[in-house]
Parts: sequence; structure tokens; C-alpha cells
Amino acid sequence: MSVITVRQALNDAMREEMERDACVFIIGCDVGLRGNPFGVTKGLMAQFGEKRVRDAPISEAGFTGLGIGAAAAGMRPIVEILYSDWITLAMDQIVNMAAKMRYMFGGKISIPLVIRAPFGSGGGIAAQHSQSFEAWFNHVPGLKVVTPITPYDVKGLLKAAIRDDNPVIFFEHKRFYASEGEVPDEEYTLPLGKAVVRREGTDVTIVAYSQMAIKAQQAAEELAQEGISCEIIDLRTLLPLDYDTVMHSLEKTNRVVVCQEANLRGGMASDIVAEIVDRGFDLLDAPPIRVGGLNVPMPYNMGLEQEVIPSEQKIKDGVRKALED
Repeated sequence: MSVITVRQALNDAMREEMERDACVFIIGCDVGLRGNPFGVTKGLMAQFGEKRVRDAPISEAGFTGLGIGAAAAGMRPIVEILYSDWITLAMDQIVNMAAKMRYMFGGKISIPLVIRAPFGSGGGIAAQHSQSFEAWFNHVPGLKVVTPITPYDVKGLLKAAIRDDNPVIFFEHKRFYASEGEVPDEEYTLPLGKAVVRREGTDVTIVAYSQMAIKAQQAAEELAQEGISCEIIDLRTLLPLDYDTVMHSLEKTNRVVVCQEANLRGGMASDIVAEIVDRGFDLLDAPPIRVGGLNVPMPYNMGLEQEVIPSEQKIKDGVRKALED
């Protein structure tokens, strides 16, 4: 096992898949000579050349559309949107083309496309660089949505996404590129659509993903000192979503708190709670609790930003509320 950063895990995953399959290429703003402002693609152009690591003009609509066409023609593009906020500029291409083409052509073509997009808040980068749009894409049939947070999950799931024959939106939390974790030295992939239990517990199930999975674990450790046992489920993939693992946990705890970093209104937490109620209403001993961001634009001021982002304290408050009934 090696200890590497999320940044290195992403770089290693792309390098290994490009070495394995000549059809894999990368395109986006500053992915080549600059190696991405976050350093994620550093060194890949030097190894694979300008044809396979392509610096694109500042036109998300243009280079995303190019990636979709290349995927339809048999290539395996990795399209990088520098900030997920700017994925809005390519929504027509993603929602009306990438997600629909396989269905519209009766399965005669595949769209093996990965769109990497740094998302999430933190760091005081204001309202146009701090958003989380994963719920939008959860609504679109034909897409897959992945939100890993550890280096191990990031590498294994990105490799699996590149090999998948469907379009995958791969959200990376921009505040965790430097976080470290153990990764096997041998080659591996992880299946899309499989959650992981980060912590065993008996009193309350906490369902979370990305940064919120980290905060949920921290909250659970503090709650354990009060005698409250929380089971933490890191979803890792939102579409498809591993409801089997969620419901199995709920059979044990009978109470659930669902966490998201995005604005609470219309988010993943609401959809997950609705599905839990449909699948296992009789398992619930108390109403499901949602924890999410405030329904406001993300402030530039870092103090105000922390008031908007769900904290460990808000997760603990949610757990205590679930235990009231």
C-alpha cells in the first residue's frame, strides 16, 4: 500500500487507463501544459503528447460536445470542466445529447464519456465557484453520477468510470485534492453504484457523500463519547445509488439522517429520504432527518460561508433530533 493524495490518485488513474487503452484522451482548459490549476493532469501531456492531452479554448459547450462526438465514434474521452459551476455552459450537450444518444439510437452506439468536475464549497471562492449540482444530473436518465472523497475510492472509481460505456459525471471535491490515504500498489477498480459502511453503529444511520461523509465520521466520533452509536454510509456513487446497503443499515438502526453539502431545497437528501420511505416506511421509528446547506448563494466571506455549509454540529443536531422520538 502507498499513501498518496486525491490529486495523485486522479493522475495515476488517468495515466494507467491511457497506458492501457489508446482510445482514452483528455480535453479541457489548461489540462496540458499547465497540468490543470489543481495539478491533477500534471505530466500527462509530456508522457502522452498533445493529441491525447488537449488544451481546449475556453468553451465548455464546444469541448464537451467534441468529447460526446468522439465517444460516439469509439473513443473514450475524459472531459474536464475546471469548476463544476461552469458545467451549466454544457448542459444542452450533456442532458440532451450525451444522456440520450444511446437510447435514441436503440443501443447501437455507446457514449463512454467521463466528465470530471471539481465541486463543493470552502475556501472563500464565492457564489460562482462553490456550487454543488449533483442533484441536477441525478434527475437525468442515461447518466451516472459519482462523488468519491478518499484517494482509494477516487482512483478505483475513476478507472471504472473510464471503462464504463455510459456517460459518467465524476464530481471531485476541490477542497480535498491534498488529502491523503492508502491506495493499493497493484491495479484495481471499484464498482459504480456500491456504497461503503465507514463506521458500524446501532442507534442512527447517517447517509452522506463527498465532504459530508468526512464530517459525518467526525460527528459520529464526538457523539460516541455521549453514548450515541452512529452507522456511517458513504454513498460514493449517487446514480446508481446503493439502496440495498442503506436499507440494510436502517433495518438495524430504524432511524436515519441524510446529509448533503448542496442547498437543501430540491437536493439529493430529499430524493433519498423519499426513496427510503417508499422502500421501508415500516422500518422507521422516527421521521427521517435531512441536513444540508442553506438555500442562499454561497457568500465570499469565509465566516459567512461556514454558516451556510453544513457543519459537524448540524449533523450532531440532526442525529439528536432523530433520537427524540
